[in-house]
Amino acid sequence: MRRQVRVAWKNEPMSSLPSQLTERVQTVTGIDPEMRPATKPQFGHFQSNVALRLAKTEGKPPREVAAAIVEKLDLGDLCEPLEIAGPGFINFRIKADVLASTASELLADEHAGIAQVANPQRVVIDYSAPNAAKQMHVGHLRSTIIGDCFNRVLSAQGNTVIPQNHIGDWGRQFGMLVEQTLDEGLDLDSLDLAGAEALYMRANAHLKSDEAFATRSRDRVVKLQAGDPETLAKWEKLIAISKAGFERTYERLGVLLRPKDYAGESMYNNMLPAVCEDLEARGIAKVDQGALAVFVDGYEAPAIMRNSQGGYGYDVTDVAALRYRVGELHANRLIYVVGSEQTHHFKLIFGVCRKAGYLPDEVRAEHVGYGMVLGTDGKKFSTREGTAVHLDDLLDEAEQQAATNIALAAIKYADLSSGLQKDYTFDAERMTATTGDTGPYLQYAHARICQIMRKAEAEQVEVPDTITTLDEPAEQQLALLLSRFGEVVADVAETLQPHKLCGYLYELAGAYSTFYEQCPVMKSEGEVRASRLALCSATRKVLAKGLYLLGMDAPERM
Repeated sequence: MRRQVRVAWKNEPMSSLPSQLTERVQTVTGIDPEMRPATKPQFGHFQSNVALRLAKTEGKPPREVAAAIVEKLDLGDLCEPLEIAGPGFINFRIKADVLASTASELLADEHAGIAQVANPQRVVIDYSAPNAAKQMHVGHLRSTIIGDCFNRVLSAQGNTVIPQNHIGDWGRQFGMLVEQTLDEGLDLDSLDLAGAEALYMRANAHLKSDEAFATRSRDRVVKLQAGDPETLAKWEKLIAISKAGFERTYERLGVLLRPKDYAGESMYNNMLPAVCEDLEARGIAKVDQGALAVFVDGYEAPAIMRNSQGGYGYDVTDVAALRYRVGELHANRLIYVVGSEQTHHFKLIFGVCRKAGYLPDEVRAEHVGYGMVLGTDGKKFSTREGTAVHLDDLLDEAEQQAATNIALAAIKYADLSSGLQKDYTFDAERMTATTGDTGPYLQYAHARICQIMRKAEAEQVEVPDTITTLDEPAEQQLALLLSRFGEVVADVAETLQPHKLCGYLYELAGAYSTFYEQCPVMKSEGEVRASRLALCSATRKVLAKGLYLLGMDAPERM
């Protein structure tokens, strides 16, 4: 008697049709069927060589193994009758009504197929983090864009995301800045961020050339740390000037960071002595050559909690910040979007915090590094003088090639579409093209769908909310791709690899282009036209949501 293995088809937002098919075939075969898109429509939607691989271990002809697999499988609710081709390939064709139903469900879903997590987490993301009294430069671009994407993706799943903008708003540089202000009799109210950066450059040059000024600057740092009113007042003005400049750039970038998200180094000052006291009292930190240090297995050099002069540095500040984020913000997951050069530092900090119990085993901590932005010459993107390019200047250059929303999409897509660890080349002309693997290409696909919808409205043709008929291969391929959206978003949330979402949206835009060319929408009639309009609507919904998750605008016209 024939034994069939059947698991009912599930129209679940996170489980794409290809994944459901893979799961059910693997239940029978015991190994990954390695589904591959069929090379031609007549072969169905997917092909598997699982029978050829099993034949080697079973010592049987591949077609005989394939026949046995087909006999055991019951995919009648999901696929048309299976076919065995060539030496033993199995061809799978998803039923048209299943594709239509899945696409219709997505169209009706307020989350566009993105599954809401069963147990929402509190996720702290540390990103952007510019230094006060300096304009943001190209190095801050990647952290800001990548962190913003993570914020959007994890929020879309129903998690609570807590951005933390760990700005450099404390330290020795403020001693020289305040002293230079006093030397010049400068009214800080007259400065913007560019003026504050110019002040920084003058103070730094003064520090290097005048030992007396350097001494006064060090004394001024002590006054700042002691809470001297005059010094604090000038420090606060410098921070306010810096934040006002940062806000203008964030608004221009279209990111979700807000003033409430600032959590600079100064925020943790009062916590540092308590952290050191706790670590020393429990024997986790020990005095070594006059400094209070924590040694972590696997690392030659320790993390310095307090130096031999009694001062605090980055190590203890990051430990205090992590302790606060877990203890006070109740984070279940911590994500640090900081350049790859800090990989060792964060591994050490996480090690210290695990050892101290500040980072419990159930809390996940991840450092997401990233590569550099290169110029078209393949070298680090910089000015002619060799200094870092200001972020606003980079945005200006892109906007010379395209409208603001198009330029931003170009920059963000170029940043997110290759592996984060890789360097990428800033080429404004290439990035803003509406053809090829670019952000504007995705925007153009969305705008083209909107144009069809406007035409339908003008001709008083109703756009239904249900896809009913999918007879053409291009229609079916588009619907099949739509079913994968929620799964791709879930993968990005788990792996923190946004290039997977970029690649999916590029594939979707390409599939829509093929559909547009091969399946007339407004020129078709009756149920076919209605169904194709609904399919266009579902594609527009996914493209718009996908663009939003990448931090990009979804224009209705281009």
